[in-house]
Amino acid sequence: MRSGLAETIQRSMANITVPNTRLNTNSKAIPLLGFGTAEYPFGSSDNVRECLLDAIRLGYRHFDSAALYQSEQPLGEAVAEALELGLVNSREELFITTKLWCSDAHGDRVVPALQTSLKNLGLEYVDLYLVHWPVCVKAGEYELPVKKEDLLPFDYEGVWKAMEECQQLGLAKSIGVSNFSCKKLEKLLSISEIPPAVNQVEVNPLWQQQKLRQFCNEKGIHITAYSPLGAKGTLWGSDRVMESEVLQEIAKAIGKTLAQVVINVHAPSPSRIR
Repeated sequence: MRSGLAETIQRSMANITVPNTRLNTNSKAIPLLGFGTAEYPFGSSDNVRECLLDAIRLGYRHFDSAALYQSEQPLGEAVAEALELGLVNSREELFITTKLWCSDAHGDRVVPALQTSLKNLGLEYVDLYLVHWPVCVKAGEYELPVKKEDLLPFDYEGVWKAMEECQQLGLAKSIGVSNFSCKKLEKLLSISEIPPAVNQVEVNPLWQQQKLRQFCNEKGIHITAYSPLGAKGTLWGSDRVMESEVLQEIAKAIGKTLAQVVINVHAPSPSRIR
């Protein structure tokens, strides 16, 4: 979507605001709808910055990146251009998330990894920094799937202590995790001084994660749903959501798109479309 159409849609959305909720760990406001920056294969497009800039024009304020995605630099460029163009008044209007990859999930590599991400983003801090997976591999590899021979024991205490340092240093306003089960969250909570604010996991109508969502709700951990539309064409996704006959019938019956139906299934939990 380029300038003419984007500007028309932007004007039509001028009075539409994405609602926020607040994280329990520090009352930080997080927009309930986010824009994911993962594409598969990672780094395969050359117009990521333009897409992100259009998303800002259309009203998105929550952007989700990761060291693995190779999207931090174009996201930072889009943020800088949006500020220059006056699409947002200040950095504080945006909520930026990025993630620690498995090869940096070593106690002594966490802070440097975030510093590298901040350099890529051109920012002084991120609003949320997540442990991407409860998995550790040998240092140096940024690839998915990880190699079985590279797997190492995950150091919960060492990694989370370093994540807490990221928040204490002001490099991240909040810290959290991604793809953690109830059992792994219990282990993390038992050793944490700063509990995780968020657990970002795959959630959609066909994979509802009810037990995990209930656990996180009881512990004050917000669930962010990634790939709510099923992520067709990716390594981790399928077309079962978007081609569901039941969901298509519901959407037709209420005069909405299938995507609108799916996103509203998860409200008020934050969702991220990728």
